Amino acid sequence: MIEKQNRRLPAGAEPVPGGGVHFRVWAPQRKSVDVALAGEPVEFVPLQRETEEGYFSGLAPSARVSTLYKYRLDGADWYPDIASRFQPNGPHEYSQVIDPSLFAWTDRAWPGVNLVGQVVYEMHIGTFTPEGTWKAAMEHLPYLAETGITVLEVMPANEFPGKFGWGYDGVHPFAPTRLYGTPDDFREFVDRAHAVGVGVILDVVYNHLGPDGNYFAAFSPYYFTDKHQTDWGEAINFYAEHSGPVRDLFIANAGYWIREFHLDGLRLDATQNIYDESKDHILAAVTREVRKAAGRRGTIVIGENEPQEVKLIRPHEQGGYALDALWNDDLHHSAMVRLSGHNEAYYTDYLGTPQEFVSAAKYGYLYQGQWYKWQNQRRGTPSRGTPRAAFVNFIQNHDQVANSARGQRAHMLAGPSLHKAMTALILLMPGTPMLFQGEEFASSSPFLYFADHKPEVGELVREGRRKFLGQFRSLALPEMWSCFADPCNENTFQRSKLDHSERELGQHRETHELIRDVLKLRREDPVLRAQGAYGVDGAVLNHDAFLLRYFAEDRDDRLVIVNFGRDLRLNPAPEPLLAPPAAQEWDVIWSSEGPHYGGCGVPPADTVENWIIPGQSTLVLKPQPRERTGTSLGK
Repeated sequence: MIEKQNRRLPAGAEPVPGGGVHFRVWAPQRKSVDVALAGEPVEFVPLQRETEEGYFSGLAPSARVSTLYKYRLDGADWYPDIASRFQPNGPHEYSQVIDPSLFAWTDRAWPGVNLVGQVVYEMHIGTFTPEGTWKAAMEHLPYLAETGITVLEVMPANEFPGKFGWGYDGVHPFAPTRLYGTPDDFREFVDRAHAVGVGVILDVVYNHLGPDGNYFAAFSPYYFTDKHQTDWGEAINFYAEHSGPVRDLFIANAGYWIREFHLDGLRLDATQNIYDESKDHILAAVTREVRKAAGRRGTIVIGENEPQEVKLIRPHEQGGYALDALWNDDLHHSAMVRLSGHNEAYYTDYLGTPQEFVSAAKYGYLYQGQWYKWQNQRRGTPSRGTPRAAFVNFIQNHDQVANSARGQRAHMLAGPSLHKAMTALILLMPGTPMLFQGEEFASSSPFLYFADHKPEVGELVREGRRKFLGQFRSLALPEMWSCFADPCNENTFQRSKLDHSERELGQHRETHELIRDVLKLRREDPVLRAQGAYGVDGAVLNHDAFLLRYFAEDRDDRLVIVNFGRDLRLNPAPEPLLAPPAAQEWDVIWSSEGPHYGGCGVPPADTVENWIIPGQSTLVLKPQPRERTGTSLGK
């Protein structure tokens, strides 16, 4: 028998060193709980009610690692363990006893990751490779590291129903889905990533649970609250009556991924739908648990927060929740308006103007309390004093690619030169850049919404998807409905898988080389690497062009000039940020129009004819000493 304080988790099955398995479950309104050990015949082991909070616990002497089990409640219905560490046959079937200490880790020297300097890569294991497994994804880790990726952000990987899905309908928070392999396969993936210098964080969903295979309410109605609603299901009870064990379970889940899988942090889904009115907000508690579980290893916690509440990344002492970073939807929306030419639906309040990009570089969010007509309310909160790295910048993620009729990626919506210029800008911004799987080689695979549900749920999914896309005027037309891929059709899932052989072909290879070189420049250039630590300013040059100036302590500034329009001859050029440091002149050190990226060459920009800025390009310039008094421009 092990005492409660010696358990790894507040609930679930845990092998005991002396033999047997200890089980613990919270079922406050149940009269009896038995463990049903699979076999011929099934063995029932009664659990004893504890004196506090409605837990049942006990030792099953005959159980061992790999034993399959369920819980029998009040001598009647059987259910899998909601705190199961593995569901080898899916969310409705028997749970399996797992001993996490049996895996032989080799990453003892791994220091973890801290936010500054990271390049994030969002990936969905099921579509990252044709096989859709941890083991298959492992083979591409050296390639990702060579590309310049430093942190993998894995979309939800806990157990969910069906044969395919995004993972946001998970129902077993502690069980890595059997679709991608075993828990030890997941551990090996993380171990191998660390070996090539890449961190791994996991997307977790603490705002709701999926509709199919969700047995939480069978154990306790107090897991959920009717005081709040989400778009996806009942809100989780983090502060109302009987919320203590609920909080304990989800806080423990955050630490579980760090301790038992050596993950380097978490990405928290839709935090605006995580409701808590207690003094110690669950987001703050989760973040503390991540840090505690990691010990001396560095960790990062990233939040998705649609209302742009900067409080989430403020320190505890300032009343914040101490997350490290937030996704920057504002910058994404501006970029997509510029790339696509459309600003309908939730893009309505963005114009894709140079000023928006300058402001995003300087301040992160564009909306920090102004009126937002799409929602008919004010949006955002002030970001002053927030580190620039705390804004995660991107032009693709799983949601935004899929939120179109055909799951089109950004490069499919714009010409190649414009797309390359925008990609370079986002990767050179002072925030934390993020790529979505396949973006690094302009993958031709779409990324569509897919979810394998039983028929009655599947029909609701189809209708919900059609209703969501209907906010776009162009997609609300009945003739467009035939363009929507059926999310419940396996072909939709299969079409979303990456074809890594494209990496060596034509435009795909050129895009990969561009992104690899930009990330190398960002990593190795001392001024760009500082992410604006010594200041960033910017100026609009015309309705298509702008500049960003990254200041340095020794006046070794960097100039990033972006022109989304046609060739610009800037003469005169009455903009002081264009002036080089004293006795120096600007030299182009990188351009998105380099010939090895499929571009048209890189002529000098700062010339005796004043500035000539090529169209649909991003340039990086650094100062160099002038050769003589006067001008040597354009030599």
